[in-house]
Amino acid sequence: MHNNNKHKDGYNFEELIIDSPILTKYVIKNEYNNLSIDFSDYESVYNLNKALLKKYYGILNWEIPNQALCPPVPSRVEYIHILNDLLKKIPNKKLPISGLDIGVGSNCIFPILGSVIYDWYFKGSDTDETAVFYANKNISQSKELTDHITITHQVDRGQIFKDIINQDEYYYFTVCNPPFFKSETDALKASVRKWKNLNRKGNLKNLNFGGFANELWCNGGELLFIKRMIKESVMYQNQVYWFTSLVSQKANLKPLYKILNKFKAKNITIPLNIGNKKSRILVWTFQESNE
Repeated sequence: MHNNNKHKDGYNFEELIIDSPILTKYVIKNEYNNLSIDFSDYESVYNLNKALLKKYYGILNWEIPNQALCPPVPSRVEYIHILNDLLKKIPNKKLPISGLDIGVGSNCIFPILGSVIYDWYFKGSDTDETAVFYANKNISQSKELTDHITITHQVDRGQIFKDIINQDEYYYFTVCNPPFFKSETDALKASVRKWKNLNRKGNLKNLNFGGFANELWCNGGELLFIKRMIKESVMYQNQVYWFTSLVSQKANLKPLYKILNKFKAKNITIPLNIGNKKSRILVWTFQESNE
């Protein structure tokens, strides 16, 4: 993990419980006799996130709808620090730094962390009105957040950047956690595999990682979504420096490289490995950078 990631040494549950006593209800001892939580349990992960955001980032009342996507804080912090490293490669950049979060979600996690850690400004977009409502609710608790973050509703589900990036705007980066799956069936199968790997009996109707339909699946899944993003990015190549997206499936990289090369976009792939979870960030630009 990145040297600047506060969570690189794991979770200090004793300290977290002091600030968030409710976490006591979810803390258990694992097979190594260390304090932990049941990471297959949605409520446990949700309350761990709330405790982490409160203790380390001053977010006192983070809230998402029940069963909405609950992203792990350490991996999102890792993404933010990787973005900061990428910013160092931009020649002649000027403050303030502004970024765009595609699919901000009700959790609004990237804008919150980016603004708290690095004082960045963000616009977050989402096609779901409930997500927009909760994202606004999460930033409304502090003047610093409302001064740094704007949430907007993407009315056209067929578009990604259109009507979100205005003509007079410039962003140093975009972030995105795209829908992984092609259908609800694929998402349920993935959940069942996770339950089996954990030697647990799960309910097919329970996605143990949480998430609503628009957060988890879309037509064509992750690959088609990022392909669409790359094609649209060509039209905004002078208004964004680094386009970035999580890519959960390694097999998707080859076809994505192909389309990036077609549009003559310079690209790199950065590993994002947290614990047993292996992922990566695909980064591309149409502009010059300092190597």
